[in-house]
Amino acid sequence: MLHIEHQGEVATIRMDRPPANALDHALVDALLAALDTVQAGSARALILTGRPGMFSGGLDVPALIDCQRPDISRFWQRFFELGCRLASSPIPVIAALSGHAPAGGAVLALQCDYRIGIEGNFRIGLNEVQVGLPVPATILLALEQVIGPRRARQLATRGSLLPMAEALAIGLVDELVGADSLLPAALARAQELLALPPIAMNTTRLAGKAALIEACRSSSDVATATDWWFSAETQAEMRKLVARLSKK
Repeated sequence: MLHIEHQGEVATIRMDRPPANALDHALVDALLAALDTVQAGSARALILTGRPGMFSGGLDVPALIDCQRPDISRFWQRFFELGCRLASSPIPVIAALSGHAPAGGAVLALQCDYRIGIEGNFRIGLNEVQVGLPVPATILLALEQVIGPRRARQLATRGSLLPMAEALAIGLVDELVGADSLLPAALARAQELLALPPIAMNTTRLAGKAALIEACRSSSDVATATDWWFSAETQAEMRKLVARLSKK
């Protein structure tokens, strides 16, 4: 499900769970283990990317929908831990968005320090509301820090998925490149950061995310998201989603 590669002091974690890099227990656990490996090694910057055409399609709802409460609670605990680990990474993390990044895919990207999308008919956004799941507070805060509170509130409330060009215009992604240039561009941005004095760069980078990191570490999102998951509205909407997906 994952590939880890190294180019000098830059590590790349590539998600490879066909077809959509959907986030289930196994992929989230694998991503956490990969972060352990990379952060314990000699890498000084990290690139997180996905499959051609798909960064991550978000939660694997068909795999999770029939899980019992303890399993869903554990999933959320690990998922929010993953977001916190990305946000508080001791080394800078660049999201190389290799395609679509809806819902949980956008969540992972928002925790990173820089987001590069690819040109074409690809979308990014927090569309959780459209499938009956409220956006957790720390995830909304991450979006607010990137695009501002007013616009974040509007987009999250509507569950909007934005074309990459529109995402670039509002700062949801920082740069758009051709698909063939994605990883070279991510590597170049990583190397630009590594050319800076590392203590000054990383201290400033993390200070800018201090409110988000503190919120992630002290939030009640796991319990709240678990309760939401089993609410009548969320279950009904997610089962409609599973039914639609089964017809594709």
